Amino acid sequence: MAPTAGFSAFDGNYNPGCETASEITFKRTDNYEWHDPTLWHAATSLENLDLGKYIFLVDEERVPCQYDDVIFQPETSFRVNITSEQTIQLKSISIMGQNFTRDSTLAEYMHSSSAKLQFHGQGTLRLSHTRCPDKSGCECGNSATHERICAALLQKSRNQCPMVTCKDAIKPTGHCCEICGVIIILTYSADFDIELYRDRIFHTFLNLPRNKGIQMAMSKRKKLQTPLRIVPRGLDSIIQIVLIDNKTGPYAGTHAEQLANDILKDIADHGKFFGIVTANLQVATGNNWSAQGTSSHRGLMITGIVIGILLVLLFLGISLLLYKNDAL
Repeated sequence: MAPTAGFSAFDGNYNPGCETASEITFKRTDNYEWHDPTLWHAATSLENLDLGKYIFLVDEERVPCQYDDVIFQPETSFRVNITSEQTIQLKSISIMGQNFTRDSTLAEYMHSSSAKLQFHGQGTLRLSHTRCPDKSGCECGNSATHERICAALLQKSRNQCPMVTCKDAIKPTGHCCEICGVIIILTYSADFDIELYRDRIFHTFLNLPRNKGIQMAMSKRKKLQTPLRIVPRGLDSIIQIVLIDNKTGPYAGTHAEQLANDILKDIADHGKFFGIVTANLQVATGNNWSAQGTSSHRGLMITGIVIGILLVLLFLGISLLLYKNDAL
């Protein structure tokens, strides 16, 4: 129940001012899962949370991450299933006005009668009381529970994602369903500061009236990097930026695409100052799909070397074949 909500039973007597009274139905609370992204709101500050200024995130990160502060508002009621094979890692948790930053005090509370009504299932909450130590950002830590998160998200739609109008929709890493919009993948140097660059995009682009209706999610991700799908390089950290807009039909994603082009131009002009090495873009709109990118000279050089090696190997292979056939 919300902080100002309340109810009373009808005794058969009419009371002036109660003309709007109606029947209420209590739903099963055991169906509410910690891993359901729809049950959470995320904001950049407590003030924004109170004002309802929520931020857009990929589905994995809508569920509390390892460096997040979790708040169950005072004067509310809730019951959530915390069953999880993985330990649920958080920075801190506030329950009904009580703030917990240490495992010992939280464990004591979890044995109380109130906690047993609020939390159920086989799961463990662990608190770090630590901020992300890396200025380039930290991973959310929910990748291991991706399937669980998506199952909870889509449980009411029989595990079916909403239809999109893009010909070839794109799926951001950490998201459950495909989207119309833009994915920008950044590689970066030791100078990159994710919060500084997030502020850059917000203040330079998203705050402009012409970009109203566009939402952005930015986070550090692990992504398999295999140049030309030949030389595996393992898992490298990248910065993923996702842009979506409120356009529909053939215009879906087109507004986000315009903003993405502005961001790429800004990266070409000022990316070095922010520690950005390369930027690659994927776009899916209601009427087209495209992939393009900008690379540093280093990236072009590596690609050139790989292609050069391939050409040499190809020549040697042909020479060997000709030699075996006495053609040389």
